[in-house]
Amino acid sequence: MGATVNTAATKEQVWSGGEDIQPLGASYGKMMMWFFILSDSLTFAGFLAAYGFTRFKFMDSWPIADEVFNHFPFLHGVEAPMYYVALMTFILIFSSVTMVLAVDAGHQMKQKKVATYLFLTIVGGFVFLGSQAWEWKNFINGTYGAIETKGGEILQFVDKDGKRVALADFADTTVAREDLQFSRSRGTWFMSGDAQTSVSLEQVKAGLEKNQDILVRTQFTNPENKHEKIVLSREESLNRINDFNIVVEGANLVRNEYGHKTFGDLFFFITGFHGFHVTAGVILNIIIFFNVLLGTYEKRRSYEMVEKVGLYWHFVDLVWVFVFTFFYLV
Repeated sequence: MGATVNTAATKEQVWSGGEDIQPLGASYGKMMMWFFILSDSLTFAGFLAAYGFTRFKFMDSWPIADEVFNHFPFLHGVEAPMYYVALMTFILIFSSVTMVLAVDAGHQMKQKKVATYLFLTIVGGFVFLGSQAWEWKNFINGTYGAIETKGGEILQFVDKDGKRVALADFADTTVAREDLQFSRSRGTWFMSGDAQTSVSLEQVKAGLEKNQDILVRTQFTNPENKHEKIVLSREESLNRINDFNIVVEGANLVRNEYGHKTFGDLFFFITGFHGFHVTAGVILNIIIFFNVLLGTYEKRRSYEMVEKVGLYWHFVDLVWVFVFTFFYLV
């Protein structure tokens, strides 16, 4: 009978993560967090693998990251390739440092220090999310605009020095528009094309014919230099006019001005999915932060909840390092 009681007690202790018997030396809550992190890691690995295979398949027409992510707040017109993305990455990694300090303070039962470092972690999370929202805004709005051909190719425009030129800088706005959307204020029916753009297709065609210095740049990379796109001659540029189909400004889930269509889809999906995880992490950190202020974990004589949320936060930061490396740098 005694052996039966001991067996039942042992099973209960193992199931509840009791202090006497803990699988792999971890509590039940920690084990479940590690299981979640493992499964979520496989999900992100699948997304990044899909990105890698897609990019490899369309390598010759994939956008150049340095040209796409070249904005920096308050520095309008200044080329700053990848600088802001690098700053975002540093902020998120630094928030992992403050989380480590919060967990360490919890082990020492120092309530005020735990609250301070958790607060800094939350601030870092908010700054990262705000930065990502700003990056999305620029990505969606676009900078230069492009033309999609009838075959689905994205054509951009440069001057004779190879510098990008925005559609609005050379389009002939004296040409009447016939592509306005229906609206109560205009009373005009939307006849063709997508959402209204700053210039019409006919205005771009007329501007290209009128401006001798404007050349067409294709979405395909130069075989001799993978960091450059193929620029057509003036004659070749004019010959492509009949292929012009749609004015594209910025990006959405259908097309983008940067290059291959799946680039925008993968950008929104992968960075958006990661942003969702960061948002969840910030919410969890806020809940834990208020519990720390209320003395909840002081009464329990354990700050294990801070450690469990810390595991999740480190995972989110580590995933971003892989996203940053594969999506932005490689």
